[in-house]
Amino acid sequence: MSWIQISITTIKANTETAEDCLFAQGALTVTLSDAADQPILEPEPGQTPIWNDAIVTGLFPADVDTQLIQAALESCLLNKVGMKIGTDGKAPAATITHDILEDQNWTRAWMEHYQPMQFGERLWVCPWHLEPPDKSAVNLRLDPGLAFGTGTHPTTALCLRWLGNNISHNINEQRTLLDFGCGSGILAIAARLLGLPRADCVDIDPQALLATRDNASANHVSENTHVFLPDHYNQQHHDSQYDIVAANILSGPLAELAPELAHHCKTGGDIILSGILQQQANTIRDVYSHYFDMDEAVSDEDWVLLHGVRRHNVC
Repeated sequence: MSWIQISITTIKANTETAEDCLFAQGALTVTLSDAADQPILEPEPGQTPIWNDAIVTGLFPADVDTQLIQAALESCLLNKVGMKIGTDGKAPAATITHDILEDQNWTRAWMEHYQPMQFGERLWVCPWHLEPPDKSAVNLRLDPGLAFGTGTHPTTALCLRWLGNNISHNINEQRTLLDFGCGSGILAIAARLLGLPRADCVDIDPQALLATRDNASANHVSENTHVFLPDHYNQQHHDSQYDIVAANILSGPLAELAPELAHHCKTGGDIILSGILQQQANTIRDVYSHYFDMDEAVSDEDWVLLHGVRRHNVC
């Protein structure tokens, strides 16, 4: 079955009206997307920002009369906010377009684009439907439909690359890892597969903990891979310390958590921080410099990873 997409391109102030008009004409769903390549990189807590120029798209059954719907949308937009379609002689006010969306197996389409990825010298992340390119490597297997992290985002890739290059072949040197904000558990599972005997995973989202459990089981590292909500973790592991502490979350929480994450890192242990934009790197680096000897940032696109080594008895 095919579908019809009808899209209204307009300014931020009119997106809600455009959405209402599409639903009034029978749209099954409505989505918003960027019309002008404007990044929204880290919204403030509680905010849902919208692009200055947005495309509001409604999905309709294939048998609708697009000309009638377009006429009704033009009338709706004009009556509600005085929005004209096309140009008024000075500047475009809005445009309406439509196209056919062919039905397909979306899961299979995503799988076709998700290929094995190498991180560092030894680590590969491979989807279940493909054979690992190097069967002798450390191969972490994941579902390509996973919502919590598969290694494709630069922040996750930076962390995986560090783990792949820096977890020692001699596991007596590095034995434990704390994955704070674990998501899919991909960092903890990678560390376990690379040789670490134990990993503790913390996340505020119970669904993330379920995903971590499932992925640990699928990769045969369930034993000694433990998951916790923050309150439960603090009750049971308030004084636990680790050889490696990893946190791939946003810069605001990273700044707030610096004393806690430093407390959980052994003297001489490593901390890896990501989820940080390039323009935020110096701020986060300065915060963690109170506790760690920090290296220069490592970049991937607009994102960075920060690494530091825990100093002794620093407050």
